[in-house]
Amino acid sequence: MQELIAKIEEINAAVNNVVWGIPMLVLLLAVGVYLTVGTGFFQITKFGYAMKNTILAVFRDKSVVRSSDHKAISQFQALATALAATVGTGNIVGVATAIAAGGPGAIFWMWVSAFFGMMTKYAEIVLGIYFRHKNEEGEWVGGPMYYIEKGLHQKWLSILFCVFCLFASFGIGSIAQVNGISTAMQSSFHVPEFVTGIIVCALTAVIIIGGMKRIVTVTEKFVPVMALLYIVGALAVIVANYRNILPALSEIFTGAFQLRSVSGGVMGYAIARAMRYGFARGVFSNEAGLGSSVLVHSSADVKEPVLQGLWGIFEVFFDTIVICTLTALAVLTTGAHTVSGLEGVNITMYAFESVFGRFGSYIVSVGLVLFAFSTLLGWSVYGCRVAEYLGGKRFKTVYKFIFLVVVFIGSVSSVQLVWDLSDTFNGLMALPNLIGVLFLSPLVFKITNNYKRRVWKHENISPLLSYHQNDKFKTVYRR
Repeated sequence: MQELIAKIEEINAAVNNVVWGIPMLVLLLAVGVYLTVGTGFFQITKFGYAMKNTILAVFRDKSVVRSSDHKAISQFQALATALAATVGTGNIVGVATAIAAGGPGAIFWMWVSAFFGMMTKYAEIVLGIYFRHKNEEGEWVGGPMYYIEKGLHQKWLSILFCVFCLFASFGIGSIAQVNGISTAMQSSFHVPEFVTGIIVCALTAVIIIGGMKRIVTVTEKFVPVMALLYIVGALAVIVANYRNILPALSEIFTGAFQLRSVSGGVMGYAIARAMRYGFARGVFSNEAGLGSSVLVHSSADVKEPVLQGLWGIFEVFFDTIVICTLTALAVLTTGAHTVSGLEGVNITMYAFESVFGRFGSYIVSVGLVLFAFSTLLGWSVYGCRVAEYLGGKRFKTVYKFIFLVVVFIGSVSSVQLVWDLSDTFNGLMALPNLIGVLFLSPLVFKITNNYKRRVWKHENISPLLSYHQNDKFKTVYRR
């Protein structure tokens, strides 16, 4: 068994070096920069508008939190489920491992990936809403496979996305999450890993068998509470070490541009390493470029693609700029990253324990369990959507069973292998999606400009809302 694992690690390392090499980093950054420029720096100029029509709208607009279509989900439920999938171990374990492997400078590159990733996710969701359709059950379904197939007319590429997404759901969406849960429960409460695996499997089964409606009902109540609890805990750690905030920020910025060699390597290797881990963990956390969250956002009860796209901007901002930054500052201000012998979740636990004592590990453990479990639920939705696209209802049922089996396997897996495999499948999944977003970017710009002219300039022009409703535009675009 050990020989097999070693062989898998060897093969994956070779693939991972290619998938997350310079070309992928350039592609992720280039697509985000291109979309940012093409939309006139939308995430900056319309940031206030985005907040007003997303998170702030929750408190003043009932249509945002309640769907008028019983076959659809509300905009807030779509966000909650997407955040359930994105706010996970990447925010606690991933940030710590990024700092450990790439240095504090990796956090800066996480911010960069998030800044441009806001527009990547915005574009993905806009395309998802535009190309979505209703399935046999009357539910809205959409995602990268649909805008790749209908927009680019490349069925093989959409299938490739779905295959990679299936494997990613077993990596980022299952194994990595339950591994984080089992590690935390073993460390804090001495619960055997296999026991954790059985319990998580049972709870996951009860919820996902009920379908998307049951999942979103859980996530819309679950996500706000778990996020608030973790934010309060992280802020307490940072405030307790407030004298180290400025030095921590200094470490982040200097580390991001440090030209010295590492371990005798070539000059500039430190920057490359910080960028590599910063981007990889950033994407792992906020999933911008993967196209995954589109699979749930496309089910939202909304007509305007741009309005749902705004939730994508908020999603990346909240996940990386808020949650990941809080974790990073907690680690850096306490010096947890400099303690030898610590890895993964134990780095973050050390940071919290330095302020709260033994209770600190409980805070991290509970936060990790909640985050990771919510991610399991979110990714089960993603996997079901692509499974349905590939093989219909029957394959979706088979997928749920396999997903539950993988959940248990993840509870007893190797930490390093888990993270490496997750990175690999993230990269493979991102490739077809980024190709689709890049080649369909003119459509994103047209839909965005159309919205600007209608809503902000009050011009009397026809809306661009759906591929299926705008036949004239569809014909023009195909040429």
